[in-house]
Amino acid sequence: MPAIRIGIVGMGAAGWGFLPAIRGNDGFQLVAIAEPGTEMREAVAAETGVPVHPDLQSMLEQPGLDAVYVATPTELHPEHVAQVCAARKHVLTEKPMAIRVEQARAMVEAATRAGVVLQVGHSHSYDMPIRRMREIVAGGTLGRVRMIHTWNFTDWMARPRRPAELDIGQGGGVTYRQGAHQIDILRLIGGGLVKSVRATTFDWDESRRSIGAHTILLNFADGTAATAVYNGYGHFSGTELTSGIGEWGLAEVAGKRAAPAVAPTPEQELEAKRKRAKNAIPASAPHQPHFGLTLASCERGDIRQSPDGLLVYSKNGREEIALPADKSPRALVLEEFADAIAGKPVTHTGRWGLANLEVCTAAIESSRTGKEIELVHQVAVA
Repeated sequence: MPAIRIGIVGMGAAGWGFLPAIRGNDGFQLVAIAEPGTEMREAVAAETGVPVHPDLQSMLEQPGLDAVYVATPTELHPEHVAQVCAARKHVLTEKPMAIRVEQARAMVEAATRAGVVLQVGHSHSYDMPIRRMREIVAGGTLGRVRMIHTWNFTDWMARPRRPAELDIGQGGGVTYRQGAHQIDILRLIGGGLVKSVRATTFDWDESRRSIGAHTILLNFADGTAATAVYNGYGHFSGTELTSGIGEWGLAEVAGKRAAPAVAPTPEQELEAKRKRAKNAIPASAPHQPHFGLTLASCERGDIRQSPDGLLVYSKNGREEIALPADKSPRALVLEEFADAIAGKPVTHTGRWGLANLEVCTAAIESSRTGKEIELVHQVAVA
């Protein structure tokens, strides 16, 4: 099978993060990039040696393009996915796939009409420990899964942010941008079919208004209960729960992030984000990635992450399962994308991304209204 010729639109941290994965996969060939920023275009052209376009439409007009990775800000995903589908190219889009459920439905329908693959990733359910946890649960050796919990404590709210990243109306705040990872993890382990959601979200920093923390309760159709806890205010570090291993599998020193003496301007924050974009996501790491700590409780045992795999607790005691760390989560995303293009059944489809977004929006609505929200767009693991 010839290599899939792929282009990238948007060279923030996500766009740069996929370059090593594309280069390391013989099934893909990077042939084009679209990036509106002049300085970034020049840096990307020097780094990659491929044609770099000022916008998506001009990139789509380049001959010999099979697929596009949409790494632009969340608020632009619906428009960009629609353009790619109209050009009849397969599309991989970052999470969350949109801001509103109606937008996500339109994206799924556009891909269906065009006869192309729509996949949603990267998300941390691609991480090897989470995938293996799902395999153990599905295998049934520990009985049915009854509870799943995932917790993460970071300084997300203290990092440089574009205004849209804090604007809930544009898909900002931790429930959309970080909760999307947590919901994907919980739904994968639990089988996908969430029945209802009840949640409380928090906005307690007057100097930086947004949803900065949440507690979400998911009720699955089979009676499994799950919780997602996220605190992005930076006082306690979740690496204290994960043996010092952080999101990308690197050892991190826990500690409170020092706040700047003078609040940076939006322009200064944007410049800071641009400077850190290229190196924000490492290409490889010595340990397994940890998006906080995830713990699954089954009828006959419990499973949680270890620095290099999983720990399984049962009547036989504690067993550690070592997992390979030779493939990054983004390399696994590309493998699934290639499988989907080849016609194989995969999990992270557009409909799966729609179901994740439905949970995130339901959590925000539940907190606003104080009510439990019933869900209608859920799909099972492939």
